[in-house]
Amino acid sequence: MRAAVVHGARDLRIDELPDPEPGEGEVLIAVEWGGICGSDTAYYRHAASGTAKLKHPLVLGHEIAGRIARLGDGVTGLHEGQAVTVHPATLVGDGLMPERLAGRTNLYAPCRYFGSAAFDPHTDGGFSQYRTARADQIRVLPEQVGTRQGALAEPLAVALHAAGRAGNLRGRTVLVNGAGPIGSLVVAAVKFLGAGTVIASDVSDQALAIAARMGADAIVNVASQPLPDDVETVFEASGSPRALGAVLRATARGGTLVQVGNLPGAEIQAVLGDLVTREITWTGSYRFVDEITDAVVALGAGLDVTPLITHSFDLEQAVEAMDVALDPASGSSKVMLRIG
Repeated sequence: MRAAVVHGARDLRIDELPDPEPGEGEVLIAVEWGGICGSDTAYYRHAASGTAKLKHPLVLGHEIAGRIARLGDGVTGLHEGQAVTVHPATLVGDGLMPERLAGRTNLYAPCRYFGSAAFDPHTDGGFSQYRTARADQIRVLPEQVGTRQGALAEPLAVALHAAGRAGNLRGRTVLVNGAGPIGSLVVAAVKFLGAGTVIASDVSDQALAIAARMGADAIVNVASQPLPDDVETVFEASGSPRALGAVLRATARGGTLVQVGNLPGAEIQAVLGDLVTREITWTGSYRFVDEITDAVVALGAGLDVTPLITHSFDLEQAVEAMDVALDPASGSSKVMLRIG
């Protein structure tokens, strides 16, 4: 099979690898589509993503969908030909967590993730013609949801988890700062969950246009306009420390700010005084638990993620796809790989 394999910084190759075989309790997926994420571009650009450093060649990709090609022994309730996506996480060890974290498996530290170099040996991803997964990782797509949309169930799950961190959103005014792929998916998620007025902010008119197509009722280009005042619920999706002061000031007194954009792991300078004086609840949001199941249901119920998709490339064009995803001038949001 062919696969997009990163060997080092700016060294991404389409390698020929052995076809995998499903073991007991596993499913073999013929992968059709993959979405490029920030971690994929980080491995391509730096041979690292956060603290995970590349030690060996790694198949990229954790946003994937395809069709079941074969069932391993002992698998029931699934059949060949079904369109599916995959929950890409595998807990390592006994999976036991403190009672205060019961059910929050996204916070279980030793976790393997598709397309990650966090462990050695690394965990290959799904930018390959075939990929095995445990049957419990499989999420069957509704008939009306194609695998191109289904590949975005994983990042939509991130957005739905973030929305859940804010509590009941029905009827609320919501601000989403940062209209990249995750921010725009947060816009779509909170609208789907019943938010009243949703405002999206960014420095890019192109990103804001996509956020509007994803459901934003109003857009603010913060390069020339101030953020609104006194918004009860705010999502910070840019991950930019420079944005924090203005975002905290935009949050209403006693309001909630959900940090879904990854902040740097190093020391930063940021204006945080309003966190105290306005008694803001600032809460983090990391990956998801089982919201990928909710994402599949939402897609089946009509939540449309296609406005997010700006570019599609064949697997053999993976290097070009990565370069487009990294280029601010390209106008890209979600860049997709057509794998099968």
